[in-house]
Amino acid sequence: MTPLEPAARPRTSKLWLSISVVLALVLLVGAATMASMYEQLKAQIVHLQERLAVAPQVRHIAVLLDAQELPAMLVTMDPQAGVLQVQRLNEVKEGREDSMQLWAVSATQPPRSLGVIQSKFKTLQLPAKEAALAGATRLAISVENKGGVPEAVGPRLPYLFQGWLIQKAI
Repeated sequence: MTPLEPAARPRTSKLWLSISVVLALVLLVGAATMASMYEQLKAQIVHLQERLAVAPQVRHIAVLLDAQELPAMLVTMDPQAGVLQVQRLNEVKEGREDSMQLWAVSATQPPRSLGVIQSKFKTLQLPAKEAALAGATRLAISVENKGGVPEAVGPRLPYLFQGWLIQKAI
């Protein structure tokens, strides 16, 4: 090569140029897809966190049994909503002049009234704070005069239904 001759440029084949353009486009599409999937995942996480915040958070549960040891009532406590959910599991109903009253029973304290079951429906909610169950080991239902009795009077014994109160692990 003489100093006056222009330097020969390496020639790239059109095939390699086409392949590099296609690969660059694939990389761009892949990056856009990954960014889109990341945003969708973030949106799903936010949606699930919102659903979890409004979902009932059961902390306490009790299955109240009748005299034959058959399930009669299911009681759950949702402290977030501040309610006791009571579900009838049998067909026992109170009489026209009677009411069923729910009690928190402890070995060291007198029974505390959690409310009167006034609904004839299968499920009902009683307003209650989680502190109302503090120290209680069992829940029980007694039959009282219409409208229930004051807590100071206490329940009639024997209880119609009773069961252990279980605190769910958090």
